[in-house]
Amino acid sequence: MKYYEIPSELFINNRLRLIKELPSDSLTILHSAEVPWRSGDGSMRFIQSSDLFYLTGVDQEETILILFPGHPDPAMREILFVRETSDLIAIWEGHKLSKEEATNVSGIDTVCWTGEFESLLRKLARKTDSIFLNYNEHARSGAPVNISRDDRFREWCQDLYPSHSYHRLAPLMHRLRVKKSEPEIELLQTACNITADGFARVLKFVKPGVKEYEIEAELLHEFTRQGSRGFAYEPIIASGKNANVLHYLSNDQTCEDGELILMDVAAEYANYNSDLTRTIPVNGKFTPRQREVYDAVLRILRLCIDKLLTPGKKMKEEYHREVARAMEDELIALDLLDPAVVAAERENENLPEEKRAYRKYFMHGVSHSLGLDVHDVTPTEGIFVENMCVTVEPGIYLPDEGFGIRLENDVIVRESGNLDLMAHIPIEADEIEALMAGS
Repeated sequence: MKYYEIPSELFINNRLRLIKELPSDSLTILHSAEVPWRSGDGSMRFIQSSDLFYLTGVDQEETILILFPGHPDPAMREILFVRETSDLIAIWEGHKLSKEEATNVSGIDTVCWTGEFESLLRKLARKTDSIFLNYNEHARSGAPVNISRDDRFREWCQDLYPSHSYHRLAPLMHRLRVKKSEPEIELLQTACNITADGFARVLKFVKPGVKEYEIEAELLHEFTRQGSRGFAYEPIIASGKNANVLHYLSNDQTCEDGELILMDVAAEYANYNSDLTRTIPVNGKFTPRQREVYDAVLRILRLCIDKLLTPGKKMKEEYHREVARAMEDELIALDLLDPAVVAAERENENLPEEKRAYRKYFMHGVSHSLGLDVHDVTPTEGIFVENMCVTVEPGIYLPDEGFGIRLENDVIVRESGNLDLMAHIPIEADEIEALMAGS
């Protein structure tokens, strides 16, 4: 592992929280992620299932967790299965967890080899009528069905035990994972700190004539040298008009004098992700118009963090609408919207947000959950909750003027005042200019 060992107490407490939500006589089963294949005989880097990692801390393929809170034998209440290693596996793939190491990582005393799973499951299934199985219920998921070990096991298990009562684990996991514990916040902060160092590095590197992919390389170098797996998501390094493509991924153009560069790029650490966006001038100096738009976006970001983002607030019906009304005022001041048009739209409460004039310049949401997934699980009730980690990322996009600006910080939502995990990363235009000038 690149990251420091995480105390097993985090995973023990996560399981205890889940067990409180489960019927004592129920059986819960979760599987690790697959090793993804690229083509031919080549595999890509393994990334663990977020739910399994959350409950065990095991960062290894072919891992299974069983929870049976009410089993009469305490040794059968938590069972972890890990891949049995061998000298041959060690030569070709490297070290795999021993049973003792798996216990140290997870805090689970009963550890078996994965090959023992099926026979033990048959014994446990006879002692319950209720089984909780996992499924990717993320609202934004576009993944095809039956691609994960959880998916294939779910079909196999239901065929083998058709008379059992099956239940959804995802709603319980979502509710637990939304609220971040202090150890999780520390891991998120570490990811943000690594990201901060990457951003500081590129401020010294950027100048007219550099390629977008050269900036990407500088960031990757800084991230990986600090123990990150690398990018938390595919990096967006968008100069000039490319910034108006929200998910621009080519990163192959030359950064020209007078342009801005929108960089939506961040590091992960120990499977926890950060998410940063900064927009900087290629030559180190904003033009008056660029600065005018930049400051408008920054005001929206500050407004969200300082006033609008609060526990208990409805995400879409309240928060996003409040941001939209503030953005309309900024766009009017920038001579981008007609005040009369905006006034008429505000009178029409039934007009959908996507039909309003401001959407021409600000067409995406302003916040999403963040954690073990970059777009992390969200409350089923659709409200912000205490210790939820979210992004704040307003933007204004001006294709006709050849640039777009987005700014983004990661925030822990708290009633006592939000904790900005990226408050130490430069964002004021004057500070950006000073750092790029070497001051």
